[in-house]
Amino acid sequence: MKKRYLQLILLISVVAGSLIFTSCGTGQKPAIGNDDEIFVVADSVQYEDLESTFLQVFSKIIYTPQPEKLFELTRKDLKDLNGLKRRKNIILTATLDSDSPVTEYIKKMLDPKVLSLVESDSIYVMNKYDLWASLQLVMILVAPTKEKLREHMLNDYENLLYYFRNISNKRLYKSLYNAKYERKDIEAQLLKDYGWIIYVQADFQLALNKPEDNFVWLRRSPNSEIERWIFVHWIDNSTPENLNADFIAKERDRLTEKYYRTSDDKSYVEIADDYKTTTEENFQGKYALMTEGLWRMNDKSMGGPFVNYTFYDENTHRIYMLDGSLYAPKYHKKKLIQQLDVMLKSFMTKEEMSQDKIDDLMDELD
Repeated sequence: MKKRYLQLILLISVVAGSLIFTSCGTGQKPAIGNDDEIFVVADSVQYEDLESTFLQVFSKIIYTPQPEKLFELTRKDLKDLNGLKRRKNIILTATLDSDSPVTEYIKKMLDPKVLSLVESDSIYVMNKYDLWASLQLVMILVAPTKEKLREHMLNDYENLLYYFRNISNKRLYKSLYNAKYERKDIEAQLLKDYGWIIYVQADFQLALNKPEDNFVWLRRSPNSEIERWIFVHWIDNSTPENLNADFIAKERDRLTEKYYRTSDDKSYVEIADDYKTTTEENFQGKYALMTEGLWRMNDKSMGGPFVNYTFYDENTHRIYMLDGSLYAPKYHKKKLIQQLDVMLKSFMTKEEMSQDKIDDLMDELD
């Protein structure tokens, strides 16, 4: 049910966006500013009443294990909007029962058909990408009353957060991807042997390849101050009924106990008890469970954050588990774990790839 609802709200957002905005010109300048900052254009009095809701939804705390906010919110008046039009993340928010300048501005932006849907409380969120700058997200949050707006935001907080995390990941992928430093040889071998690929940066190594356990481990910068680990695991002839939080935790612990071990074989990685969450996620158009939390050695000698996506692929009848872990004790980790997240989302099965991409990779094996 949640999967269908997520797809529905994404569809409404796209349709509404096509109704309320004129098309953008080409040759836009790129959006500027910090990826983790959202500017909220709102009436000061209205925002004061709703600030705690906005913070609860968009300033989610992740533990790496230090607490770090996903997004920082900065409220601005409508008169500041022109100076914000090249910023990456913008929210315009108001309620229809107000006569504030922001309410009037939003009403003028909305197509009459969309405004009637807002008035009947049928929709409340509309997104526009690349409105004033490229790789920009402008979100409109509007409802008949502040009570209705608060209710919608709290009920749909995962979806609202998803929009900003998703556009942030797209920006980061664009900055990370460089064909010159891509390990196409590794990607080609994975495609040939297993029928899937994941983007492999030049400084990643294929640390383990265990076809008997359907397990591949990619590792970057072993024994350094910042280590990154990615594994891909899959279960053949599976069904979506196996997708649940308990299964993910047990299977991940089984794999890391077997393969993520110290050189003396005395200690291994396991999921830490604190801060683990599993939520439903749209993973490249597929229903997935996203697990975030902390890993640790079982002797508690070291640890760090991890992110995990597990989903069922209908074409191959496989459950895929994609997992990224980070060890960086001296550094802030939010951006680093996001880089792993972006790499995980480069995953594609052969059925999802263009023939040109397949041919290009197969040439690496000649």
